[in-house]
This record gives sequence, C-alpha cells and structure tokens, in this order.
Amino acid sequence: MSGRVKNRGSANNIEQATTTVNERILKECHTLYTDDQNGLIAIADTLKLKLLPPRKKITIMLIGNHSAGKSSFINWYIEEHVQRTGVAIETQGFSFVTSGRRRESLTGNATLHLYPHFKPLQEMPGVLDYLSTEISTSKQKKFPLVTFVDSPGLVDGDMSYPFDVNEAILWLSELCDLVFVFFDPIGQALCKRTLNIVEKISETHSEKMRFYLSKADEAGHESDRQRVMMQIVQELCKRPGLNRTGFDMPTIFIPNPTKPNRCVNQIEEVCKDIEKTINQTIQNTLNTLEKDCEKIGALVDEAIWQDNCARSSNYRAVFKGGLLYILSITLPLALMLNMFVGIVSDSTLKSVLGGQGYDMLKMYLAPVRTFWKGVPEDHQLYAGVFLIVLTIVMVLMARASSKLSSTLSRKQKRSLLDKQEYVQSVVKSKKKSLYTEYLQQTVSDHDL
Repeated sequence: MSGRVKNRGSANNIEQATTTVNERILKECHTLYTDDQNGLIAIADTLKLKLLPPRKKITIMLIGNHSAGKSSFINWYIEEHVQRTGVAIETQGFSFVTSGRRRESLTGNATLHLYPHFKPLQEMPGVLDYLSTEISTSKQKKFPLVTFVDSPGLVDGDMSYPFDVNEAILWLSELCDLVFVFFDPIGQALCKRTLNIVEKISETHSEKMRFYLSKADEAGHESDRQRVMMQIVQELCKRPGLNRTGFDMPTIFIPNPTKPNRCVNQIEEVCKDIEKTINQTIQNTLNTLEKDCEKIGALVDEAIWQDNCARSSNYRAVFKGGLLYILSITLPLALMLNMFVGIVSDSTLKSVLGGQGYDMLKMYLAPVRTFWKGVPEDHQLYAGVFLIVLTIVMVLMARASSKLSSTLSRKQKRSLLDKQEYVQSVVKSKKKSLYTEYLQQTVSDHDL
C-alpha cells in the first residue's frame, strides 16, 4: 500500500515539475470555477447566474483539401506520429489530438465524454461514428495547451461523406479558437467545397482564420510558388466574404534535415501564432474571472438590498392589513353589541357593569344607536346587507394588503455574505497572484 502511495506521489511530483506556468494558471482558473463547494459556478447557481468554466486548452481546427498536409503538421508539431498521412484521403472523420498522461485512442462516445461541450455533434446524423481522439504524452512546443481538430480532407465531385461535412465544420468553427486553412499547391487547392466553407466561416469569424500555403517545398521553383499563390489569392478575392485588406498566406512545409530546400519556410510563424493565441486566452480567462467575481458581488448586494426592501414592505403590509382587519370587524361588533344591549334590561347591565361601566357603554354606543335609528325601518334590511358586504370587502382588502413577500432567513443571508467575502478576498486575490505570475514571465519584477 505504501509503495502505491509513494508511486502516486512521485507521479504527481513529475507532473507538477513538467507543468508550465501557463498550464498551471489555466488549470487553477478552471478549478476556481468548478470546485464543488466554493467554485464560482456553484456560487453563481445560488444567485441564478449561469457561468461557464474556462477551458484549459485552446482548440485549433485544420481544414483544407485532402493531402494538404494537415495531419503531417500535427505530427510535426507534437513530434509524434499519431495521425495517418499520405496521398489517399486518410482522415475521413474528425480527429481530436490532445495531450494526456498516457498514449490512448478514444472512439466517438468517449470523445464526447472528454469534450462535453461538443456533445451537440451527436445530433448530426452519422458524425458520432466518425469522431475519434488521439491522446499523446508529448510535451513539445505548446502542445499541452492545445487541442487540434483534424477535419476530413475536402474534395469536389462525386466524393460522398457519411455525414454533412459542411455543417459539422461550420458548427465546430464556432467553438474553436483558431481555424487553419491549408492550401496544397500540387493538389486541389482551389477545391470549391473548401472555398465555400472558408467563405462561410469568414463571414462571422474572420479573426479566427489563418491561411497557409502548405507543402511549399513541393511547388517547384520560386516563380512556380508565386504563381500558385497568386492563383489562390485571386480565387479567394473573387468571393466577397474573403476579399479583404491585409490578406496574408505564409508558405510552410515540414522541415527535413536530409533534404535542404531554398524555399522560405514560415512554419515557425504558425507556432508563434499559436503561442500568441494561448497568451491572449490566458489574459481573457483572468479578465473574465475578475468580471465574474464582480458580477457575483453585485448580485449578492442586490439580493441583500431586495431582502431589506421586502422586509420593509412586509412591515407596512402587516400594519395596513391589521388596520383594515380592525376596521372590518369594528362596525359589525358595534351593531351586534348595540342589539344585545337593546335586548338586555338596563338593570341587568348596571348590575354586571356597574354604574360607571354602564354609562361608558351607553356613551360609546350612542353614535351607533343614532345611526341605526336614522335608517328607516323598511330600509334596515338593505342597510344590514350593505354592512355585511362592506365588511366582506374590507376583510378581502385586509387580506390582500397583508400579503407578505418571501425573505431570506438569517442563515441564508449569512451564507450569501460569506460567499461574497470568499469571492472578494480569496478568489480575487488568487486572480491577482496568477496575473502576477503570468506577467513575471515577460516583465521584470520592479515593473510589477
């Protein structure tokens, strides 16, 4: 037993040692949201606020015609052969490539358990059977912070897909942080299906898109590459959704030390772009963390304020309702008492109440007796019905006026204030320390 604990502890130490600062920041931010007891999501639920946990990795989808080099790029980036490559259409479904503790391959259902935010994909006919995940132990470059989505190779003509590939790619582009479009100079770079999908994504998420001329080393001489690039750019610019200024298409290819090439390889620019997106994601996550803390604090203040207003309203309702109840029973009681006094003899009343009590009773009942005598005998029945109706109306008014609003118990109020204190003191201070750690990677200590 001790051996198992020791092995587990050493494994955790190794994992912590190989975890970068950026990885740890994103993981800790994710934990601040998802903790069962004090997580921001659990706290926000009690305030009827819906929060989403931040992702621990960015997601990059690669699209392009078949044999455009998408799978080869992923293998090169993680420095491990996890994706099949070749001239044939190897990737016929969506393959997620991510880092983990051990090498593993997952099928469709397991993939959706790993990525629950992609579960709507199972509602698209045929997609589930063509989902897979490749888990690699690679720690190369920024791979621990990246999930690649390798999409099916796109072709025109009679090629039939087992699902609506256009719909699936467009839906995935909504959730991805970056969309890499690979154009193959020797393949079907101007595939209409590819261009149609690219144009559709660009209409709403042009900021996510990056265009690359892949396999640039196979395009021949420099003049051939320039001609291919001009053809691609011209075809793209013919489409209104893609005709924009600042269009850039770096030339990239997989480096081969045994095969020197004079072609300019800008594949490192792709790595820099990935790193830039990761850094931006970390900043956005920390900024969102602070905003969510402010939202929770404001909602607690609002809940306390509403509770105080409800209590004040309840006090007024109790007073108003009680007053109406008293008024509603005073007149009927006075009339009944007057009738009772009229039935009982004066001597009996004097013997029971005494002389002073008898005189006081007569004085209080004098207005009622005067009122009732002023009503003609043939109208007294109507007057009685009117008084009964008036009494019922006043009782209903008293009941309506005395309705109470729900209020927080002392325990609930204390719990809200404790949660607000935790968010403001613990979570926000943690966010501040994480931001400091993040900035320490790039700026000197005296600038912080």
